[in-house]
This record gives sequence, structure tokens and C-alpha cells, in this order.
Amino acid sequence: MERMDNSVDSRPINIFVVEDDDGDAKAVMRAFKQAKLANPVYRAVDGVQALEILRGDNPPPSPFIMLVDLKMPRMDGIQLVKELRKDPRYKRQVVFILTTSKSEEDKSRAYDLNVAGYILKETAGRDFLELVSLLGNYWRVVELPE
Repeated sequence: MERMDNSVDSRPINIFVVEDDDGDAKAVMRAFKQAKLANPVYRAVDGVQALEILRGDNPPPSPFIMLVDLKMPRMDGIQLVKELRKDPRYKRQVVFILTTSKSEEDKSRAYDLNVAGYILKETAGRDFLELVSLLGNYWRVVELPE
């Protein structure tokens, strides 16, 4: 699990990126750094590793926002969110899907699992800066349960 410190708000928040593509994961982390946001950023390379981290001895401290890719080896994003929704600790977990898939079926399946948003990588802004701005605004405005 990689970690990089950055801060969206005075309230502590952690970002957990579940992304198999190293280039995309590094670009997201770089976008947080460029935006001078000091939130801790954690990463898993697929759904299986994400669950191992979340169910292990050292999960990201709560609260955290997850950015989950859809198309990953071993366990895809939809399967991961289904598992989260079954777990009492993570059933209300804030999850944004970050994907290249424009499939209406994928969008519907994601929203059926109560994701907070479905974001296309191509519309997340150059170097993911729009995504970082969105998450910063989301965190400043939205109240989450402890």
C-alpha cells in the first residue's frame, strides 16, 4: 500500500485509490500533490488487495473516500463495491467510480450500489486536477457519519 500526504480540509480525510494502472494511479496522486492537498493517499492495485487492506490490521483511518476503477484483474470495481456494501464497517463507504467505461450498464450497476459518483477518466480533467477539485469540494460540503 502506497501512501502520500496531502490536505483537503481541516477535517482529516484519507483517499483510498483502487486502480490497477500504475500511470493513472500516479497521475491521481500527482494531482493531489499539485493541488497542494495534504490528504493521505493510499493505493491498492485491485479489489482483492483493497479488501485485504480494509480487513487487515492497518486499514486507512476513517473517514476516507474511495476512488475505484471498474476494470481490474482478480476483482473488478463492481465486485469490490458489492463486498463493501455487505460489510457492516464499510456499507456506507463513500465510493466514486473512476473509469474509462461509458457503458450504461456499468453506470447503472454502479449507481445501484449507491456510489457517490461515476467519473470518466477522460472528463476528470487534465492530469486529474478536476477530480481533485471535485473531491475537495465534496469533502468541504458533505457531512459523513463517523
